[in-house]
Amino acid sequence: MTIVVVTFNRSGYLSRLLESIAAMSTPAARVIVVDNASTDDTSEVAAAAPLPSSVLRYERLETNTGGAGGFSAGVELAMEEGAEWIWVMDDDVEVVPDALAKLSPWTEKFQCLHGRREDADGTPYFWQHRMVQSLGVPMLTTSDPFAGGESANANVGCFEGMLIHRDIVARIGLPDPRFFITWDDTVYGWLASQHTEVGYVNEFVLRRARPLKTVPLGSHQVNTANDLFRFHLMRNRAYIAKYFARYGTFRRIPFAAGTAFTFAKEIYRCLVAEKSLKGLRPLVKGLLAGRKIHADRTWQPMPALEGA
Repeated sequence: MTIVVVTFNRSGYLSRLLESIAAMSTPAARVIVVDNASTDDTSEVAAAAPLPSSVLRYERLETNTGGAGGFSAGVELAMEEGAEWIWVMDDDVEVVPDALAKLSPWTEKFQCLHGRREDADGTPYFWQHRMVQSLGVPMLTTSDPFAGGESANANVGCFEGMLIHRDIVARIGLPDPRFFITWDDTVYGWLASQHTEVGYVNEFVLRRARPLKTVPLGSHQVNTANDLFRFHLMRNRAYIAKYFARYGTFRRIPFAAGTAFTFAKEIYRCLVAEKSLKGLRPLVKGLLAGRKIHADRTWQPMPALEGA
């Protein structure tokens, strides 16, 4: 089992995560930390981690490639080292001690799976593990995904805990660094679901260490956002459309409705969280940038890996 962690200027959280990894009852064979050109003491924290040098590999990128670029680089390194299973996570979570013991039995059933996560306050994180494919947006539901059993079928992914087998990575290629941030893990899980059943299992294996500010959205809550997120949220809709088109599932009118819904949700978030419409500008800029991606006839998806 190889754990891939992507970090950027959050050395305090990274330290806690590496300590939790070192304390697991079933140890990881390899831990790869991808540093997205941090300017804090991340390199020193990695060097001081309570993990043997034979286990921990620290790779610092020359530039900040966003979460998408970091995970793409980390998964590539894991594949080059021959990892059979790759467990990806951000730097602001902690691993529960028996996480791998909990997940291991499920690897007999799934080649791509996600365990559950607690928020910083100890409450279960509500993950929207299903997407309305025609709209390209997460399915809004309050139902218990485990009401019918200890696992549920997902058709998206989350890089805060996705566990994926190398055979699936070989088929769908590396995570697409062009997303930079947001939608990258959603699409990667969707790509996996085109080749295998993606499982969501009723096992708590991660705990978020960083509290998040949220705003209400009906019966749900959504995190607050910044302008960088807003731009990429709208721009990257075009990448989703490109991948859907490659698999023959893109439907222009429903997808446009999903984009309109996403835009409206962000306007609501701006009004509730910031009491202003300053976030409108990056949303519009993202939409305009997405139009260029839509029109790019040379665009290609991430290629399958050798031996797929």
